[in-house]
Amino acid sequence: MIRNPILPGFNPDPSILRVGDDYYIATSTFEWFPAIALYHSTDLASWQLFGHALEDERSLDLRRLPSAKGVWAPSLTYCKGDGLFYLCYSLMYSHNARYFDLDNFVVTAPAIEGPWSDPVRLHSVGFDPSLFHDDDGKSYLVSLQWELRGGEGRPDCIVAQEYDRSQRKLVGALVEIYRGATRRGCLEGPNLYKRDQYYYLLCAEGGTGYGHSVTVARSISPWGPYEIAEHNPILSAALDFDEADNSEFLKPHRYNPQTELQKTGHGSLVETPDGSWYLAFHCSRPFLPELRCTLGRESALAKLCWTDDGWPTLQGGGTYARPEVEGPTTQKIALPDPLPACGRSDFSEDPGVHFISPRRDRSLFSSTSVRPGYLRLTGQQSLCSLDTVALVARCLQSLFAEVSTCVEFWPTDWRQSAGLVIYHDHMNYRFLRVTWHEGMKRRILMLTVLTNGERKEVEYGPIDSRGAIVLGLRVQGRSLTFFVEDEEGGRTVLAGEYDLSELSDEFSTYGEFTGTFVGMACEDFRSHDVEADFKWFSYLHTELGVV
Repeated sequence: MIRNPILPGFNPDPSILRVGDDYYIATSTFEWFPAIALYHSTDLASWQLFGHALEDERSLDLRRLPSAKGVWAPSLTYCKGDGLFYLCYSLMYSHNARYFDLDNFVVTAPAIEGPWSDPVRLHSVGFDPSLFHDDDGKSYLVSLQWELRGGEGRPDCIVAQEYDRSQRKLVGALVEIYRGATRRGCLEGPNLYKRDQYYYLLCAEGGTGYGHSVTVARSISPWGPYEIAEHNPILSAALDFDEADNSEFLKPHRYNPQTELQKTGHGSLVETPDGSWYLAFHCSRPFLPELRCTLGRESALAKLCWTDDGWPTLQGGGTYARPEVEGPTTQKIALPDPLPACGRSDFSEDPGVHFISPRRDRSLFSSTSVRPGYLRLTGQQSLCSLDTVALVARCLQSLFAEVSTCVEFWPTDWRQSAGLVIYHDHMNYRFLRVTWHEGMKRRILMLTVLTNGERKEVEYGPIDSRGAIVLGLRVQGRSLTFFVEDEEGGRTVLAGEYDLSELSDEFSTYGEFTGTFVGMACEDFRSHDVEADFKWFSYLHTELGVV
Protein backbone atom coordinates (compact mmCIF):
# COMPACT_ATOMS: atom_id res chain seq x y z
CA MET A 1 0.00 0.00 0.00
CA ILE A 2 0.99 3.61 -0.56
CA ARG A 3 0.57 5.84 2.48
CA ASN A 4 -0.28 9.49 1.88
CA PRO A 5 1.28 11.96 1.87
CA ILE A 6 4.17 10.30 0.06
CA LEU A 7 6.29 13.46 0.49
CA PRO A 8 5.30 14.94 3.87
CA GLY A 9 6.11 18.53 4.70
CA PHE A 10 6.76 21.37 2.26
CA ASN A 11 6.52 19.60 -1.13
CA PRO A 12 3.96 21.41 -3.31
CA ASP A 13 3.08 21.15 -7.00
CA PRO A 14 4.36 17.61 -7.65
CA SER A 15 5.21 16.77 -11.26
CA ILE A 16 5.55 13.01 -11.64
CA LEU A 17 7.36 11.11 -14.39
CA ARG A 18 8.33 7.50 -15.14
CA VAL A 19 11.33 6.58 -17.27
CA GLY A 20 11.78 2.81 -17.49
CA ASP A 21 11.37 1.34 -14.02
CA ASP A 22 12.15 4.59 -12.22
CA TYR A 23 9.74 7.25 -11.00
CA TYR A 24 10.65 10.87 -10.39
CA ILE A 25 8.88 13.82 -8.80
CA ALA A 26 9.84 17.49 -8.98
CA THR A 27 8.37 19.94 -6.46
CA SER A 28 8.30 23.72 -6.01
CA THR A 29 10.79 25.50 -3.74
CA PHE A 30 9.75 29.19 -4.07
CA GLU A 31 12.40 31.43 -2.39
CA TRP A 32 14.58 28.53 -1.16
CA PHE A 33 17.93 27.69 -2.76
CA PRO A 34 18.98 25.42 -4.41
CA ALA A 35 15.70 25.18 -6.28
CA ILE A 36 13.33 22.46 -7.51
CA ALA A 37 13.55 19.38 -5.31
CA LEU A 38 13.99 16.07 -7.18
CA TYR A 39 12.79 12.73 -5.74
CA HIS A 40 13.23 9.14 -6.91
CA SER A 41 11.24 5.95 -6.29
CA THR A 42 11.00 2.46 -7.69
CA ASP A 43 7.64 1.52 -6.13
CA LEU A 44 5.67 4.82 -5.76
CA ALA A 45 5.54 4.28 -2.00
CA SER A 46 9.09 5.06 -0.81
CA TRP A 47 10.81 8.19 -2.07
CA GLN A 48 14.28 9.67 -1.70
CA LEU A 49 15.31 13.27 -2.21
CA PHE A 50 18.48 13.05 -4.32
CA GLY A 51 19.12 16.63 -5.37
CA HIS A 52 17.93 19.90 -6.83
CA ALA A 53 17.84 20.96 -10.46
CA LEU A 54 18.80 24.65 -10.11
CA GLU A 55 22.04 24.94 -8.15
CA ASP A 56 23.85 27.89 -9.73
CA GLU A 57 23.11 31.44 -8.58
CA ARG A 58 24.42 32.74 -11.89
CA SER A 59 21.33 31.35 -13.60
CA LEU A 60 18.84 31.81 -10.73
CA ASP A 61 18.77 35.10 -8.85
CA LEU A 62 16.37 34.97 -5.88
CA ARG A 63 17.86 37.90 -3.95
CA ARG A 64 15.39 40.23 -2.29
CA LEU A 65 12.35 38.28 -3.45
CA PRO A 66 9.62 38.21 -0.78
CA SER A 67 8.39 34.96 0.72
CA ALA A 68 6.32 32.81 -1.65
CA LYS A 69 7.92 34.31 -4.76
CA GLY A 70 10.73 32.56 -6.65
CA VAL A 71 10.47 29.17 -8.36
CA TRP A 72 6.91 27.96 -8.97
CA ALA A 73 5.36 24.76 -10.29
CA PRO A 74 8.06 22.73 -12.06
CA SER A 75 6.96 20.39 -14.83
CA LEU A 76 9.20 17.38 -15.47
CA THR A 77 9.04 15.50 -18.78
CA TYR A 78 11.26 13.19 -20.84
CA CYS A 79 11.60 13.20 -24.61
CA LYS A 80 12.61 9.85 -26.14
CA GLY A 81 13.35 11.58 -29.43
CA ASP A 82 16.42 13.37 -28.10
CA GLY A 83 17.00 11.44 -24.86
CA LEU A 84 16.68 14.51 -22.65
CA PHE A 85 14.85 15.38 -19.47
CA TYR A 86 12.97 18.70 -19.70
CA LEU A 87 12.10 20.81 -16.69
CA CYS A 88 9.88 23.90 -17.07
CA TYR A 89 9.22 26.37 -14.27
CA SER A 90 8.05 29.89 -13.50
CA LEU A 91 10.21 32.47 -11.78
CA MET A 92 7.75 34.74 -9.97
CA TYR A 93 9.00 38.20 -9.04
CA SER A 94 5.97 40.09 -7.79
CA HIS A 95 2.22 40.00 -7.16
CA ASN A 96 2.03 43.80 -6.89
CA ALA A 97 -1.32 45.18 -8.12
CA ARG A 98 -2.00 41.58 -9.24
CA TYR A 99 0.28 41.97 -12.25
CA PHE A 100 1.99 38.65 -11.45
CA ASP A 101 5.31 39.61 -13.00
CA LEU A 102 7.20 36.46 -14.00
CA ASP A 103 9.31 34.69 -16.58
CA ASN A 104 8.98 31.06 -17.67
CA PHE A 105 12.04 28.92 -18.37
CA VAL A 106 13.08 25.43 -19.44
CA VAL A 107 16.26 23.51 -18.60
CA THR A 108 17.36 20.13 -19.99
CA ALA A 109 19.64 17.31 -18.87
CA PRO A 110 20.82 13.98 -20.33
CA ALA A 111 20.24 12.34 -16.93
CA ILE A 112 17.92 13.23 -14.07
CA GLU A 113 20.95 13.88 -11.86
CA GLY A 114 22.15 16.48 -14.36
CA PRO A 115 24.06 18.40 -15.38
CA TRP A 116 21.15 20.69 -16.16
CA SER A 117 21.57 23.23 -18.93
CA ASP A 118 21.43 26.98 -18.57
CA PRO A 119 17.82 28.21 -18.52
CA VAL A 120 16.11 29.09 -21.79
CA ARG A 121 13.45 31.77 -21.43
CA LEU A 122 10.08 30.78 -22.89
CA HIS A 123 7.54 33.57 -22.30
CA SER A 124 5.92 35.63 -19.55
CA VAL A 125 2.20 35.39 -20.32
CA GLY A 126 1.31 33.42 -17.18
CA PHE A 127 2.60 30.81 -14.77
CA ASP A 128 2.66 26.98 -14.67
CA PRO A 129 4.36 26.13 -17.98
CA SER A 130 4.44 22.46 -19.03
CA LEU A 131 5.86 20.69 -22.07
CA PHE A 132 4.25 17.78 -23.91
CA HIS A 133 6.29 15.71 -26.39
CA ASP A 134 4.07 14.14 -29.04
CA ASP A 135 4.81 10.88 -30.83
CA ASP A 136 5.16 12.73 -34.15
CA GLY A 137 8.29 14.50 -32.90
CA LYS A 138 6.64 17.81 -32.05
CA SER A 139 6.56 19.42 -28.60
CA TYR A 140 3.99 21.83 -27.20
CA LEU A 141 4.09 24.24 -24.29
CA VAL A 142 0.89 24.81 -22.31
CA SER A 143 0.50 27.37 -19.53
CA LEU A 144 -1.94 29.67 -17.83
CA GLN A 145 -2.56 33.04 -19.46
CA TRP A 146 -2.86 35.88 -16.93
CA GLU A 147 -5.57 38.43 -17.73
CA LEU A 148 -4.84 42.12 -17.03
CA ARG A 149 -7.56 43.80 -19.07
CA GLY A 150 -10.71 45.12 -17.46
CA GLY A 151 -9.43 45.80 -13.96
CA GLU A 152 -8.00 43.38 -11.43
CA GLY A 153 -5.55 40.79 -12.75
CA ARG A 154 -6.87 37.24 -12.74
CA PRO A 155 -6.27 33.77 -14.21
CA ASP A 156 -7.75 33.63 -17.70
CA CYS A 157 -7.36 30.59 -19.94
CA ILE A 158 -4.89 27.89 -20.95
CA VAL A 159 -2.71 28.75 -23.93
CA ALA A 160 -0.52 26.54 -26.13
CA GLN A 161 2.41 27.14 -28.44
CA GLU A 162 4.72 24.81 -30.33
CA TYR A 163 8.25 24.44 -28.93
CA ASP A 164 11.06 23.69 -31.37
CA ARG A 165 13.52 21.53 -29.43
CA SER A 166 16.32 21.86 -31.99
CA GLN A 167 16.16 25.67 -31.94
CA ARG A 168 15.29 25.75 -28.23
CA LYS A 169 12.56 28.31 -28.73
CA LEU A 170 8.82 28.73 -29.13
CA VAL A 171 7.57 28.93 -32.70
CA GLY A 172 4.24 29.75 -34.29
CA ALA A 173 1.24 31.45 -32.73
CA LEU A 174 0.24 31.51 -29.08
CA VAL A 175 -3.25 29.95 -29.08
CA GLU A 176 -6.00 30.09 -26.46
CA ILE A 177 -7.17 26.47 -26.16
CA TYR A 178 -9.22 26.01 -22.97
CA ARG A 179 -11.26 27.96 -20.42
CA GLY A 180 -11.85 25.37 -17.72
CA ALA A 181 -14.38 22.75 -16.67
CA THR A 182 -16.02 24.41 -13.66
CA ARG A 183 -16.94 27.85 -12.34
CA ARG A 184 -14.59 27.52 -9.36
CA GLY A 185 -12.20 30.00 -10.97
CA CYS A 186 -8.41 30.19 -10.82
CA LEU A 187 -7.73 27.89 -13.77
CA GLU A 188 -4.03 26.88 -13.64
CA GLY A 189 -1.53 24.01 -13.59
CA PRO A 190 -2.10 22.55 -17.08
CA ASN A 191 -0.52 19.24 -18.10
CA LEU A 192 -1.06 17.60 -21.49
CA TYR A 193 -1.03 13.80 -22.06
CA LYS A 194 -1.97 11.42 -24.85
CA ARG A 195 -3.80 8.11 -24.48
CA ASP A 196 -5.03 6.24 -27.52
CA GLN A 197 -6.46 8.83 -29.93
CA TYR A 198 -7.13 11.54 -27.33
CA TYR A 199 -5.09 14.38 -25.89
CA TYR A 200 -6.02 14.84 -22.23
CA LEU A 201 -5.63 18.24 -20.58
CA LEU A 202 -5.33 18.04 -16.81
CA CYS A 203 -5.78 21.33 -14.93
CA ALA A 204 -6.25 22.74 -11.44
CA GLU A 205 -9.23 24.91 -10.58
CA GLY A 206 -10.59 26.64 -7.49
CA GLY A 207 -7.36 28.16 -6.14
CA THR A 208 -4.73 26.38 -4.06
CA GLY A 209 -6.82 26.46 -0.89
CA TYR A 210 -9.84 24.60 0.43
CA GLY A 211 -11.60 24.86 -2.95
CA HIS A 212 -8.74 23.29 -4.89
CA SER A 213 -9.42 20.57 -7.45
CA VAL A 214 -8.18 18.64 -10.49
CA THR A 215 -10.24 18.67 -13.69
CA VAL A 216 -9.86 16.96 -17.06
CA ALA A 217 -10.82 17.59 -20.68
CA ARG A 218 -9.87 15.90 -23.95
CA SER A 219 -9.52 16.53 -27.67
CA ILE A 220 -8.36 14.76 -30.80
CA SER A 221 -5.90 17.64 -31.34
CA PRO A 222 -3.56 19.37 -28.90
CA TRP A 223 -5.07 22.66 -30.15
CA GLY A 224 -8.60 21.64 -29.18
CA PRO A 225 -11.52 22.04 -29.06
CA TYR A 226 -11.62 20.28 -25.69
CA GLU A 227 -14.52 18.18 -24.48
CA ILE A 228 -15.14 18.48 -20.73
CA ALA A 229 -15.69 15.37 -18.60
CA GLU A 230 -19.15 15.28 -17.06
CA HIS A 231 -17.81 14.06 -13.70
CA ASN A 232 -15.45 17.01 -13.12
CA PRO A 233 -13.70 17.65 -10.85
CA ILE A 234 -12.03 14.25 -10.72
CA LEU A 235 -10.25 15.16 -7.46
CA SER A 236 -11.32 17.63 -4.78
CA ALA A 237 -11.77 17.72 -1.02
CA ALA A 238 -14.32 20.52 -1.39
CA LEU A 239 -18.01 19.80 -1.60
CA ASP A 240 -19.79 20.78 -4.80
CA PHE A 241 -19.89 24.51 -5.30
CA ASP A 242 -20.29 27.02 -8.07
CA GLU A 243 -18.20 29.96 -6.98
CA ALA A 244 -15.73 31.86 -9.14
CA ASP A 245 -13.94 33.64 -6.30
CA ASN A 246 -10.39 34.46 -7.36
CA SER A 247 -9.67 37.05 -4.67
CA GLU A 248 -9.68 34.63 -1.73
CA PHE A 249 -7.66 31.60 -2.76
CA LEU A 250 -7.76 29.90 0.65
CA LYS A 251 -11.58 29.60 0.77
CA PRO A 252 -11.67 28.30 4.38
CA HIS A 253 -15.47 28.03 4.18
CA ARG A 254 -14.94 25.14 1.76
CA TYR A 255 -13.23 22.95 4.36
CA ASN A 256 -14.75 19.47 4.32
CA PRO A 257 -14.56 17.47 7.60
CA GLN A 258 -15.37 14.24 5.75
CA THR A 259 -11.84 13.80 4.41
CA GLU A 260 -8.39 13.82 6.02
CA LEU A 261 -6.52 15.32 3.07
CA GLN A 262 -7.52 18.91 2.30
CA LYS A 263 -6.61 21.40 -0.47
CA THR A 264 -6.18 18.54 -2.95
CA GLY A 265 -5.21 19.76 -6.42
CA HIS A 266 -2.48 20.56 -8.95
CA GLY A 267 -2.32 17.10 -10.49
CA SER A 268 -0.02 15.22 -12.87
CA LEU A 269 -0.34 11.71 -14.30
CA VAL A 270 1.91 8.66 -14.55
CA GLU A 271 1.38 5.22 -16.05
CA THR A 272 3.11 2.21 -14.48
CA PRO A 273 4.62 -0.70 -16.44
CA ASP A 274 1.58 -2.86 -15.60
CA GLY A 275 -0.79 -0.34 -17.18
CA SER A 276 -2.03 1.26 -13.97
CA TRP A 277 -2.44 5.02 -13.73
CA TYR A 278 -1.77 7.30 -10.79
CA LEU A 279 -2.46 10.95 -10.10
CA ALA A 280 0.15 12.93 -8.15
CA PHE A 281 -1.22 16.01 -6.39
CA HIS A 282 -0.62 18.17 -3.38
CA CYS A 283 -2.68 18.36 -0.22
CA SER A 284 -2.62 19.75 3.32
CA ARG A 285 -3.51 18.49 6.80
CA PRO A 286 -4.76 21.39 8.92
CA PHE A 287 -4.93 22.12 12.60
CA LEU A 288 -8.53 22.47 13.74
CA PRO A 289 -10.52 24.60 14.21
CA GLU A 290 -8.31 27.36 12.75
CA LEU A 291 -7.55 25.41 9.54
CA ARG A 292 -3.84 26.24 9.74
CA CYS A 293 -1.43 24.01 7.82
CA THR A 294 1.99 24.22 9.48
CA LEU A 295 3.52 21.55 7.25
CA GLY A 296 2.42 23.36 4.12
CA ARG A 297 1.31 21.58 0.97
CA GLU A 298 2.46 17.96 0.76
CA SER A 299 2.63 15.54 -2.16
CA ALA A 300 0.30 12.55 -2.40
CA LEU A 301 -0.95 9.91 -4.86
CA ALA A 302 -4.34 8.60 -5.96
CA LYS A 303 -4.96 5.56 -8.13
CA LEU A 304 -7.04 6.09 -11.25
CA CYS A 305 -9.18 3.87 -13.43
CA TRP A 306 -10.62 4.59 -16.87
CA THR A 307 -14.30 4.52 -17.74
CA ASP A 308 -15.57 2.56 -20.72
CA ASP A 309 -15.82 5.77 -22.71
CA GLY A 310 -12.23 6.77 -21.94
CA TRP A 311 -12.26 9.15 -18.98
CA PRO A 312 -10.01 8.99 -15.89
CA THR A 313 -11.67 8.77 -12.50
CA LEU A 314 -10.56 7.91 -8.97
CA GLN A 315 -10.46 4.21 -8.18
CA GLY A 316 -13.28 3.57 -5.76
CA GLY A 317 -15.26 6.53 -7.00
CA GLY A 318 -15.88 9.99 -5.61
CA THR A 319 -13.47 12.91 -5.53
CA TYR A 320 -11.83 12.52 -2.11
CA ALA A 321 -8.18 11.50 -1.84
CA ARG A 322 -7.56 8.53 0.41
CA PRO A 323 -4.90 8.17 3.13
CA GLU A 324 -3.90 4.81 1.62
CA VAL A 325 -4.02 3.62 -1.98
CA GLU A 326 -3.17 0.38 -3.69
CA GLY A 327 0.33 0.25 -5.16
CA PRO A 328 1.40 -1.16 -8.55
CA THR A 329 1.25 -4.92 -9.02
CA THR A 330 4.81 -5.03 -10.30
CA GLN A 331 7.24 -5.53 -7.43
CA LYS A 332 10.35 -3.37 -7.36
CA ILE A 333 13.11 -2.95 -4.82
CA ALA A 334 11.79 -0.55 -2.22
CA LEU A 335 13.86 2.43 -1.15
CA PRO A 336 14.58 3.18 2.50
CA ASP A 337 12.28 5.12 4.82
CA PRO A 338 10.60 8.05 3.00
CA LEU A 339 12.20 10.41 5.53
CA PRO A 340 15.84 9.37 5.06
CA ALA A 341 17.17 12.55 6.68
CA CYS A 342 15.60 11.58 9.97
CA GLY A 343 18.43 11.16 12.47
CA ARG A 344 21.66 12.97 13.26
CA SER A 345 23.62 14.81 10.58
CA ASP A 346 27.33 15.07 11.36
CA PHE A 347 29.21 17.59 9.34
CA SER A 348 32.19 15.56 8.21
CA GLU A 349 31.13 16.58 4.69
CA ASP A 350 28.51 18.72 2.96
CA PRO A 351 25.28 19.02 4.99
CA GLY A 352 23.37 17.14 2.29
CA VAL A 353 20.46 17.69 -0.07
CA HIS A 354 17.85 18.12 2.67
CA PHE A 355 19.46 21.38 3.85
CA ILE A 356 18.66 24.51 1.86
CA SER A 357 18.73 28.27 2.48
CA PRO A 358 16.55 31.28 1.72
CA ARG A 359 17.44 32.93 -1.61
CA ARG A 360 21.23 32.44 -1.55
CA ASP A 361 23.75 29.64 -2.05
CA ARG A 362 24.87 28.52 1.41
CA SER A 363 28.50 28.40 0.22
CA LEU A 364 28.48 32.19 0.60
CA PHE A 365 28.22 31.93 4.39
CA SER A 366 28.87 28.31 5.37
CA SER A 367 31.69 25.76 5.19
CA THR A 368 32.47 22.22 6.34
CA SER A 369 36.13 22.43 5.29
CA VAL A 370 37.43 25.34 7.36
CA ARG A 371 36.98 23.28 10.53
CA PRO A 372 36.54 19.64 9.53
CA GLY A 373 33.70 17.91 11.34
CA TYR A 374 31.77 21.15 11.86
CA LEU A 375 29.39 23.30 9.86
CA ARG A 376 30.72 26.83 10.19
CA LEU A 377 28.25 29.66 9.63
CA THR A 378 29.48 33.22 9.20
CA GLY A 379 26.97 35.69 10.58
CA GLN A 380 24.95 37.74 8.11
CA GLN A 381 21.81 39.86 8.25
CA SER A 382 18.78 39.25 10.46
CA LEU A 383 16.46 36.37 9.68
CA CYS A 384 13.98 39.08 8.59
CA SER A 385 16.21 40.10 5.70
CA LEU A 386 15.32 39.44 2.08
CA ASP A 387 18.97 39.46 1.05
CA THR A 388 21.74 37.31 2.61
CA VAL A 389 20.72 35.29 5.66
CA ALA A 390 22.99 32.67 7.25
CA LEU A 391 20.28 30.06 7.69
CA VAL A 392 20.71 26.39 6.75
CA ALA A 393 17.47 24.46 7.25
CA ARG A 394 15.35 21.49 6.26
CA CYS A 395 11.57 21.21 6.11
CA LEU A 396 9.59 19.99 9.09
CA GLN A 397 7.86 16.77 7.99
CA SER A 398 5.94 15.76 11.09
CA LEU A 399 3.99 17.43 13.88
CA PHE A 400 5.60 15.06 16.35
CA ALA A 401 9.31 15.73 16.25
CA GLU A 402 12.38 16.63 18.26
CA VAL A 403 15.09 18.81 16.75
CA SER A 404 18.43 19.74 18.32
CA THR A 405 21.89 21.00 17.45
CA CYS A 406 25.25 21.36 19.19
CA VAL A 407 26.85 24.77 18.70
CA GLU A 408 30.12 26.39 19.71
CA PHE A 409 29.74 30.16 19.59
CA TRP A 410 31.67 32.96 21.30
CA PRO A 411 29.99 36.31 20.63
CA THR A 412 31.68 39.53 21.78
CA ASP A 413 28.84 41.90 20.91
CA TRP A 414 25.10 41.98 21.53
CA ARG A 415 24.62 42.24 17.75
CA GLN A 416 25.89 38.67 17.30
CA SER A 417 23.71 35.56 17.69
CA ALA A 418 23.70 31.92 16.67
CA GLY A 419 21.44 28.98 17.39
CA LEU A 420 18.41 26.91 16.45
CA VAL A 421 15.45 28.27 14.50
CA ILE A 422 12.00 27.10 13.46
CA TYR A 423 11.03 29.25 10.49
CA HIS A 424 8.00 29.76 8.28
CA ASP A 425 8.93 33.01 6.55
CA HIS A 426 10.99 36.15 7.14
CA MET A 427 8.31 37.59 9.44
CA ASN A 428 7.31 34.44 11.32
CA TYR A 429 9.89 32.37 13.20
CA ARG A 430 11.18 31.34 16.65
CA PHE A 431 14.96 31.67 17.13
CA LEU A 432 16.63 30.14 20.23
CA ARG A 433 19.99 31.88 20.24
CA VAL A 434 23.26 32.35 22.06
CA THR A 435 24.24 36.01 22.26
CA TRP A 436 26.28 38.49 24.36
CA HIS A 437 25.05 40.48 27.36
CA GLU A 438 26.94 43.75 27.75
CA GLY A 439 26.03 44.24 31.42
CA MET A 440 26.96 40.72 32.53
CA LYS A 441 29.95 40.51 30.18
CA ARG A 442 29.06 36.95 29.30
CA ARG A 443 27.06 34.75 26.98
CA ILE A 444 23.33 34.49 27.54
CA LEU A 445 20.48 32.47 26.05
CA MET A 446 17.56 34.27 24.41
CA LEU A 447 14.52 33.40 22.33
CA THR A 448 13.32 35.70 19.58
CA VAL A 449 9.61 35.22 18.86
CA LEU A 450 8.66 36.94 15.62
CA THR A 451 4.93 36.87 14.86
CA ASN A 452 3.79 38.62 11.70
CA GLY A 453 6.62 41.10 12.10
CA GLU A 454 6.04 41.81 15.81
CA ARG A 455 9.14 40.86 17.78
CA LYS A 456 9.23 39.62 21.36
CA GLU A 457 12.46 38.73 23.20
CA VAL A 458 12.56 36.19 26.01
CA GLU A 459 15.77 36.18 28.10
CA TYR A 460 16.68 32.90 29.78
CA GLY A 461 19.81 34.14 31.54
CA PRO A 462 23.53 33.38 31.44
CA ILE A 463 24.99 30.23 29.93
CA ASP A 464 26.96 28.23 32.49
CA SER A 465 28.69 25.96 29.99
CA ARG A 466 32.21 27.01 29.04
CA GLY A 467 32.07 25.12 25.76
CA ALA A 468 29.48 23.88 23.33
CA ILE A 469 25.79 24.03 24.10
CA VAL A 470 22.97 21.83 22.83
CA LEU A 471 19.84 23.74 21.82
CA GLY A 472 16.61 21.89 21.08
CA LEU A 473 12.92 22.15 20.33
CA ARG A 474 10.08 19.69 20.69
CA VAL A 475 6.93 19.58 18.57
CA GLN A 476 3.94 17.78 20.06
CA GLY A 477 0.98 18.51 17.85
CA ARG A 478 0.43 22.22 18.10
CA SER A 479 2.65 22.58 21.16
CA LEU A 480 6.16 23.98 20.58
CA THR A 481 8.65 24.03 23.46
CA PHE A 482 12.40 24.61 23.72
CA PHE A 483 15.16 23.02 25.79
CA VAL A 484 18.91 23.05 26.40
CA GLU A 485 21.26 20.24 27.40
CA ASP A 486 24.51 20.46 29.35
CA GLU A 487 27.75 18.62 28.63
CA GLU A 488 26.58 15.62 30.67
CA GLY A 489 23.31 15.36 28.74
CA GLY A 490 21.11 16.84 31.43
CA ARG A 491 18.08 18.55 29.89
CA THR A 492 16.43 21.77 31.01
CA VAL A 493 13.07 22.63 29.47
CA LEU A 494 12.80 26.37 28.95
CA ALA A 495 9.78 28.31 30.14
CA GLY A 496 7.11 29.03 27.59
CA GLU A 497 4.89 27.02 25.26
CA TYR A 498 4.17 28.31 21.78
CA ASP A 499 1.41 27.61 19.28
CA LEU A 500 2.93 25.86 16.27
CA SER A 501 -0.15 26.58 14.17
CA GLU A 502 0.97 30.21 13.96
CA LEU A 503 3.76 29.03 11.65
CA SER A 504 1.47 28.54 8.66
CA ASP A 505 0.25 30.17 5.46
CA GLU A 506 -3.15 30.76 7.00
CA PHE A 507 -1.76 32.69 9.97
CA SER A 508 1.01 34.55 8.16
CA THR A 509 0.28 37.94 6.63
CA TYR A 510 3.61 37.98 4.77
CA GLY A 511 4.18 34.48 3.39
CA GLU A 512 2.09 31.90 1.61
CA PHE A 513 2.40 28.65 -0.36
CA THR A 514 5.41 27.32 1.60
CA GLY A 515 5.83 25.41 4.88
CA THR A 516 7.79 25.30 8.12
CA PHE A 517 11.55 24.67 8.35
CA VAL A 518 13.96 23.87 11.19
CA GLY A 519 17.63 24.72 11.06
CA MET A 520 20.76 26.55 12.19
CA ALA A 521 21.37 30.29 11.91
CA CYS A 522 23.95 32.96 12.67
CA GLU A 523 23.41 36.74 12.74
CA ASP A 524 26.00 39.52 12.91
CA PHE A 525 24.67 43.07 12.65
CA ARG A 526 28.11 44.55 13.33
CA SER A 527 30.52 43.26 10.70
CA HIS A 528 29.13 40.06 9.11
CA ASP A 529 32.19 38.07 10.15
CA VAL A 530 31.47 36.36 13.48
CA GLU A 531 31.57 32.55 13.18
CA ALA A 532 29.50 29.81 14.78
CA ASP A 533 30.48 26.14 14.59
CA PHE A 534 27.73 23.50 14.61
CA LYS A 535 28.95 19.99 15.45
CA TRP A 536 25.77 18.15 14.54
CA PHE A 537 22.07 18.60 13.78
CA SER A 538 19.47 16.04 14.86
CA TYR A 539 15.98 15.67 13.43
CA LEU A 540 13.83 12.90 14.90
CA HIS A 541 10.20 12.39 14.01
CA THR A 542 8.05 10.13 16.15
CA GLU A 543 4.85 10.10 14.13
CA LEU A 544 3.50 11.31 10.80
CA GLY A 545 0.03 12.02 12.13
CA VAL A 546 -1.64 15.39 12.52
CA VAL A 547 -3.85 16.60 15.36
